[in-house]
Amino acid sequence: MSRFDGKVGMITGAASGIGRQIAMRFAAEGGIPVIADLSLEAATATAAEIRSRHGDAFAVAMDVVDEDAVERGVADTMAKYGRIDMLVSNAGIQIVHPIVDFPFAEWKKLLAIHLDGAFLTTKACLRHMYAANYGRVIYMGSVHSKEASKLKAPYVAAKHGLIGLAKVLAKEGAEHNVTANVVCPGFVRTPLVDRQIPEQAAAFGITEDAVIKTIMLPATVDGEFTTTDDVADAVLFFAAAKTNAMTGQSLVVSHGWFMQ
Repeated sequence: MSRFDGKVGMITGAASGIGRQIAMRFAAEGGIPVIADLSLEAATATAAEIRSRHGDAFAVAMDVVDEDAVERGVADTMAKYGRIDMLVSNAGIQIVHPIVDFPFAEWKKLLAIHLDGAFLTTKACLRHMYAANYGRVIYMGSVHSKEASKLKAPYVAAKHGLIGLAKVLAKEGAEHNVTANVVCPGFVRTPLVDRQIPEQAAAFGITEDAVIKTIMLPATVDGEFTTTDDVADAVLFFAAAKTNAMTGQSLVVSHGWFMQ
């Protein structure tokens, strides 16, 4: 028997990247992932790929800052499966400016996607988790849930905020057997990063390996990127929790970039 046999997990921003890998891994262990993404087309394609490899999967269109869209996606999931056992609030974006020049509209947009999205999806799923007396909620934080970098004021503020939300949910959810946790990845290699490596090597006149070791990952212990699999390992560790023992905790997955 696999860890997640028959369990249904909603994962936001799951059509690509970290969210997609979490969905794939959840399905590989018997779970039914609900691919909730801004792009229904992309979500449908990911769900189809999962079905071809593993088992069932379901796609829903979801703009996490639109309460009606969130409620509709959760309602459609409940209508199809009658349960939501896990929520992974993963949808997010990045916008960089110095604070002195940060457009207020962009500050609000980023905070809304990370924090309002986490709140709205949690609230919508929680009613069903409480009714079932079971739920596992995992927020996608960051090393920036623990420390800061220049130019990322709303991102750092939002990722810190998710820690607070998880702690409150851990206290409120305990009597309903609902746990809350935050996974905090370090630098994850993405297509964007892959494009930046040769560009920076050319700009600085150094090797691509030197770009990775001295510019991108100097704070890690081994000069290695965090992988989507590393992140999925941590998410599914919390998702499989049998008790409240680890509720309210956050886990940094960063090759030693940040240690706590």
